[in-house]
Parts: sequence; structure tokens; C-alpha cells
Amino acid sequence: SDPAVLQALGEVPREAFVAPEAVEYAYHDTPLPIAEGQTISQPYIVAAMAEAAELGPADRVLEVGTGSGYGAAVLGRIAEQVFTIERHPGLAESASACFRELGYDHIEVRVGDGTLGWPEEAPFDAIVVTAGGPPDPPPALLDQLAPGGRLVIPLERDLTGQELIRIRRSDDGRDLARASLGPVRFVPLIGEGGWPGEGSEPEPRRPPGLAELVESAAEPLDDPETDALDRLLERIGDARLVLLGEASHGTSDFYRLRARITRELVEKRGFDFVAAEADWPDAAEIDAFVRHHPADRPRVKPFQRFPRWMWANVDVMEFVHWLREFNGQVRDAEPGRMVGFHGLDLYSMYTSIDAVLTYLDDVDSEAALAARERYGCLTPWQSDPVLYGRAALKGTFDTCEEAVIGILGDLMDKRFEYGRRDGRRFVDAVQNARLVANAERYYRAMYRGSVSSWNLRDQHMFDTLELLLGVHGAESRGVVWAHNSHLGDASATAMGDRGEHNVGQLVRQRFGKQAFLVGFGTHTGTVAAASDWGAPMEVKRVRPSHPHSYEHLCHETGVERFLLPLRRDPHSDLVRRLSERRLERAIGVIYRPETELQSHYFPAALPRQFDEWIWLDETTAVTPISAEALAAAHPDGVPETYPFGV
Repeated sequence: SDPAVLQALGEVPREAFVAPEAVEYAYHDTPLPIAEGQTISQPYIVAAMAEAAELGPADRVLEVGTGSGYGAAVLGRIAEQVFTIERHPGLAESASACFRELGYDHIEVRVGDGTLGWPEEAPFDAIVVTAGGPPDPPPALLDQLAPGGRLVIPLERDLTGQELIRIRRSDDGRDLARASLGPVRFVPLIGEGGWPGEGSEPEPRRPPGLAELVESAAEPLDDPETDALDRLLERIGDARLVLLGEASHGTSDFYRLRARITRELVEKRGFDFVAAEADWPDAAEIDAFVRHHPADRPRVKPFQRFPRWMWANVDVMEFVHWLREFNGQVRDAEPGRMVGFHGLDLYSMYTSIDAVLTYLDDVDSEAALAARERYGCLTPWQSDPVLYGRAALKGTFDTCEEAVIGILGDLMDKRFEYGRRDGRRFVDAVQNARLVANAERYYRAMYRGSVSSWNLRDQHMFDTLELLLGVHGAESRGVVWAHNSHLGDASATAMGDRGEHNVGQLVRQRFGKQAFLVGFGTHTGTVAAASDWGAPMEVKRVRPSHPHSYEHLCHETGVERFLLPLRRDPHSDLVRRLSERRLERAIGVIYRPETELQSHYFPAALPRQFDEWIWLDETTAVTPISAEALAAAHPDGVPETYPFGV
């Protein structure tokens, strides 16, 4: 809110400090990779630190960690002179070139150990450090702080997190006052007054013997395809919902083991449906195939948009084959035992609109005309729904909220009439109409902040899960396939700290012990992912896990694959020590190894997050469905009703 800081951000051309290929993302509030494995901090944290430094126009400022030079440039638009230190010569040289080109001749750059400060130019009115230090700040920086000066620095809060600290020297120079400005996450501050080791991460100060404790409690899983899972099924007990996570959307081992557990739950415990982090219309095509429903309209090939490999992969295809075969065996003798496959997500706004209109065309042509007119409000943004949210935020037109809610209301008003004609299709139409209404809210929420949009999306997934339990019957039981970040209890993670909730938390609150939450983790291997949203899929190498992470702790056990029961006495030594927050890795459809710590780790308390943890030390990427894979699965030719396409 500081006018001087806001003016400075408006004056400094951020695009001058990023790589040419990243210019289009320069003003996104996200860290961007630069050379030497470093990042340019997002605009918000640069502004927050500049404001915390309480700069005046006559101030002399020291910055530790030049990086791209953007932060120093912002400080230099407010203060009289800026001295900035960078330990990587290449970064110092490129930042200096930017300053010269922009005419910022009052910013001086030096290569050196920033934890030692710049004694020749001391004292400084403000010192800003852009890397995370140990719990105690470097003594040299405190010594170089002028009376009344402010040191703004991220410091280690505990084994898993950092907090931004402002240290103010009193006007008489005698005392130091310390204030916390909230949690942050920065690369480590390397140097004599920081963490040891050139380019290394700080060594974790973990209590001895914890890896051995995990090893003793773990149940080895020699062969995930054949090992008995009876003990896991016993722990699941009579749970109504079993949530099976994944640490990435592109790891074959997670899909295969989820499929194995699901087969056991279906065959031995009578589970009724699988609900996946997939779009409802796409999953409906799979559901119709596995439950042998007759084609009441031309089939549409599902999972054709980005990220296609997330569900259109060989592992999912094999599970779908198994599910259709299982349903074929029970449909005549026990038709109620046929298992469904459903989608929970809400990204299919326009596909769902088409599904609603197709249904109304068949049952009520007059209502179909009215619905087409109402849904027409969303037509201009069909190629990119995100742009709808941006336009709605600017207030340049009336939003489509009233129109899409009206269509859902009309369907519900005629639920008895429509339901009598075809109850199954009516349920599908209502869910698609509900999805459109929630998606419209979601795209508007995206531009108000990540917390509200995340919460809206996970609330929609939870509401859909409750709907499925109702559709499948009062005693029905379901398996959920989604990412760890959706299925682990958010209240036990940094997500909860930000005010976010997720499916796992909502399920626990609603179903208590009738919910069983399972997380998955890996140390290294390969993963199918993209570098940016909409970019081509790549098979990327997963970096070995961070020393402060649960993944590294599991790797230290030396056991390649295991199950770790976590639903036990909360006062047990294992649960108590594992409950001290550590980092946990999350890889979605995008993976950026070069900024992995900033992009893919978050603090969590594992025993509160999950009831079971499944560890696979080295894993491999999924294989997208190809013509060869289809031919191998169907040597006699692909059936016309088969849902998957290349």
C-alpha cells in the first residue's frame, strides 16, 4: 500500500530482467527461473520487502542477493543509492548490464559473500536480504545497520519453514527490535554468516533415528502387482470413501498401484464407483463403456484436451479394460454390482454446455431454445474461458451468473417430468448444468485470488462426490483418484494456513473415520509433465528429494517400496516425531525442476494429512495412449464403442 513502492513497481520494466522466452510471464505474480538455478522473485514479495524496509528518498540501501537485478531496481527508484551483492559472477554481470541500459547509475554491484555485507560503504539505512538464512541473522549485517536502520531478511522458523523478519536498530544505536512479517520461502543464504557449502542446501537438523523408526513401522511392498494387500484392507475397514492420492499427475507407478488397490476394494469389499479428478463429460464416456450402456448418441472421444496424458494413458486404459470385464461378469446376475467411473472436476464448461443442450433437444425442444439463448452469454470466450474471468473482473459487461443458474433452476423445476423419461440421463444433465454454474463462478474467482478459486473447485468436487454417493445408494462406497494436494487433509498443510480447504478435509469433516486418506510419494525417477500450461508433454527427470522433506526421510530408510500406516496412537513416538512439519513435494501437470523448491514443495504434517502413506523410491512416467498401444490392446481391431482415441 506504500505509494512510493507502488510507483516504483510501475516505473521499473520487469520484462527487462527476465529471459526473452519468459517475457510474456514477466508480470505474473510468480517466481521465474533465471541463470544459476535462481529465480526472479514474484512482484508481490519484492513489493512487500521494499515496503517493510520503510525506505526514504535519502536512504542508502544494501541488498544481499542481486539475482536478476529487479529487486535492486525497485529499491533504487525509492532510495538515493543501492549497493547490491551477488555471489554468482554471471548474474552480477547481467544485472549490471541491465542497470547500465536503463540508466540506473546509482546502483552498484559487487561479486562476493553477501553475508559479510559491504563494510566500506556501511552503515546502511536499510538492508534487504533475498535468501533464507539460519535462525540467527548474519552478525556482519547487524553491525552495518545504521541507528534507526531496518534489516529485512527471511530466517528459518523451524525445520520446514521460513518467516520474513524486520530487525530495527534503535535511534541511539543500542538496541535491536525484531518483528515477524509472516511466512515466506526463499533459496538458502549461502556464506560465512549463513548456510555452509557453495551451492548446497542446508543440512537438516533432524533428530537421529527417525529414518530407522519409519523403517521399523513400514510394511515392505516387494511387488505392488502381486503382494497381498490384506493388512491395508483391514486398516481401511468399513470406510465408505477411500481417497487414493498421487504425488504427480504423470507417474505410472501411482496409477498402477491405485488401480491394484481399487480392484481389491471392488472385488473384496464391494465398492460401487471410482471418482477421478477428471471432467464429468469425459468420465461419462468411460462410465458408459465400462457399464455396457447402449449408445444413445454418437460417442465423443474423451480426454483430448491438455493435459491429455493425465487420463488418456496406458495405465488408465488397462484399468478401464478390467472394469468393463468385471461389470460384464456381474451385470446379468447382479446388475447392482456394476461399478461406475465418474469425473469430479469442473474444467469442462463448454463440453458440459453441449451436453445439457443435447439432452434438452431430446426431451424438451422449447427449453433447449431458451437454454441456447442463455448460454450464448458465454460463447465469446469459448476458446479460452480464462478470458471470461478477466473481462468479468473489469466490469465491462454483465456477468453470465444469472443465466447459467437459471438453466440449472429450470432443470430442477422439471426434475419429476424429466426424471420419469430417463432418470440416468437427467442426473447427467443436472450435473453438467451444475458444473457450468460452478465453472462460471470459478473463472471469475481466478482473478480475485487463488484461495477463493481453489476452494470453489474443491467444494465442487466434494459436492459431486456426495451426489455420487446418493445416486449409487444409501450404502454405496467409493474410491477417489486425485492428486495428494486434493486428497490429503489441507488443514495439516500450508494450504490450510492460507485459508484453503480441499476434498480430503471436507470428506473428513463430513464422514470422520468412514473416510480413509492415502498419500503417495517418490524420491526420483521420471515424470510426464509440461513446462507451461498448454505446452507439449515431456518426460522429465525428477530431482532427488529435498533434504528437509518427508520424501528424503523415506529414501533414507533404504526400503524401496513400502506402506506406512499413520492412523495410530497420536502420542506414539512415530506419529509425534513425524508430525513436526516437513516439506512435501507436489508435481502437477507442470514440472519445473529448475525452481523445484519454490514451485513444488510445501510444508505439511504427514500423520495429520493422511491415514496411510505409500512409498515408491524410484518411479517412471506414464505412457500416453498411442496407435500402437490401442493396437496391442485390441489385436482384432478397436471396437466402435471404445472410448479412448489417439
